[in-house]
Amino acid sequence: MKKKILLSLLASTILVAGEIELTPLSITSTAIKTDELKSTDAVEIYTAEEIEKAHVQNVYEFLNQQTSVITMPSYGNPFSQKLDFRGYGIGDGYQNIVITIDGRKINNIDMVAPLLSAISPASIERMEIIKSSGIVKGGDGANAGAINIITKKTSAKEIAVYMGTHGVADGSFYLGHSDEKLSISASGEAQKSDGVRNINSNGDKDENSLTTGTFNITYLPSDALELRAGASFARTDVIYASYLTLDEYSNDPKVAGATNWGATEQTFDTDAIGGGFSYFINNKISFDFDANREKKQSNYITYSSVTDYDYNSFASTLDYSDKFFSFTLGYERFDGNLVNTNNDLTKVNDALFFMSEFYSGKSTLKAGYRYEDVSFESKTGEDQKDKLHGIELGYNYTLDEQKSIFANYAHSFQTSSLDRLFKWSTGAFMGYVEPSKAHNYTLGFNYIRPDNKLKISLFYIDLKDEIYYYSDPTWVNSRNTNIDKSHKYGLDVYDKWLVTDEFNIALNYNYVRAKIDKEVENGEDYSGNDLPGVSDHNIKATFSYLANKNTTFAITQLYRSEAYAANDFNNNFAQKQEAYKSTDISLTYTKDSLELFAKINNLFNQKNGLWVQDDAIYPMNFTTTAIAGFKLKI
Repeated sequence: MKKKILLSLLASTILVAGEIELTPLSITSTAIKTDELKSTDAVEIYTAEEIEKAHVQNVYEFLNQQTSVITMPSYGNPFSQKLDFRGYGIGDGYQNIVITIDGRKINNIDMVAPLLSAISPASIERMEIIKSSGIVKGGDGANAGAINIITKKTSAKEIAVYMGTHGVADGSFYLGHSDEKLSISASGEAQKSDGVRNINSNGDKDENSLTTGTFNITYLPSDALELRAGASFARTDVIYASYLTLDEYSNDPKVAGATNWGATEQTFDTDAIGGGFSYFINNKISFDFDANREKKQSNYITYSSVTDYDYNSFASTLDYSDKFFSFTLGYERFDGNLVNTNNDLTKVNDALFFMSEFYSGKSTLKAGYRYEDVSFESKTGEDQKDKLHGIELGYNYTLDEQKSIFANYAHSFQTSSLDRLFKWSTGAFMGYVEPSKAHNYTLGFNYIRPDNKLKISLFYIDLKDEIYYYSDPTWVNSRNTNIDKSHKYGLDVYDKWLVTDEFNIALNYNYVRAKIDKEVENGEDYSGNDLPGVSDHNIKATFSYLANKNTTFAITQLYRSEAYAANDFNNNFAQKQEAYKSTDISLTYTKDSLELFAKINNLFNQKNGLWVQDDAIYPMNFTTTAIAGFKLKI
């Protein structure tokens, strides 16, 4: 029965005679569920076990260390980080990735990056990264793809506590119950840090704190009906230091800096509530409905700048599935409102979509379409409407029980963030920005054996009106605008290899080139230049050694090649984004229900930073840090 699937999710590994065996995983967050061997998309799947073993402080850290996703603190803010994959750049890449938690889209309608720190790693059952696809289900913003997070719905009960350098302390819990009729869970986390960098000459630090909580319940009053509801909250308070000159950064990245505008304190609160139901008409047809409401407030205390967000959304789908054919027909609506000192802005998305898959022998064929009506409204009358179309076509051929090849095409789109249409200081309208549109082409190969999971994909993306922020050196003409024509291409390789019973290796390698074909802005011709903030090479490798059945040692090496600084569209700044390097090690000891762990990040104290322009560097992961703690499963 489908309802049983809703109450349990497959794990990434199974135990066979005491050994670990890799098996194909189900992709559960797409419009139609399928397993990764038969998928027509380039997909990465990470399970609760893999996330737990990484011992990360937040979701951003896991993404940056273990996946193909690149993350960097947004101008120094560790709780609101920028993301990128597929070569959209660390500056604007996050605008091209749709992020959902249990199907609820958490992207903002302004330039604020999604608050992934609001979800505790301890509450995650699995994470699915779908690249160059996902527009039919994800909608507006899925040019690069989607990151879908599914939370736990199990009977597990656990608590975890760790402490670390720089006054880091964290406590988290997950409590769950699941049976034939009822699934109920609660989770929470509290975290704080005394800070690493100075924010002034008095020696005050960039301290921060975070508190999150979630509650979910699912009830089956009959075999045909499932009812569900959930609520979550997050409270963040962060002080982050400003940029440094190259000399300051080279001498000591912990300093406050003498020539910048000083530290910033921000609080960001979010409260979400949702509910829905599934009705199983028979064993092939079901109807799903979900509604969500989210209220957020961002308060830049330093500048007395407060922004309130009010988001309402609902989605309904009709699903049909048998061994030859699967079909989903859906309608979604999102109504978002943003209010601050200068603006009262509204964005409404209405969408109809369908997705279908056909199964014939070793072949899987996917075809989907999305129609989305997007409207903007402002209190001063600068309104705009766009009618946009998304398409997904894919084909997978299963060579045998272990190997498959696939190809897919997606036509995707992204509309502008609302605040980017207005001057930040006065609220004056700066001109409408065309939606960006992308043609995505992907070829891939999957090879999943009990001892090796290998995925390779080649991609090419052709874009029109790629959206970016033009940062005028005089600030007079700074605004959101479009690159007339651009393209990207690259290679992704993922390999998890169980070399022996004691040794295993996980590798993520990404090669990408992002080029500007045609663009002239403020008299500057960028045609033929590289898109700034895009590294050609991104390598993440983890080597694990199982010393015995209780003890695991892991070492992770991260490398990201140099790139042009985030604002260097002319490719002529004196300073480049330097290569990112970090070596992290961890040790885990597990005995019965108790796990002890210790982790050192950036073992060799390598300096890393985000280059925005010459002598505007935001240090990140620039010093060695360590944590140690325990996890108890009750």
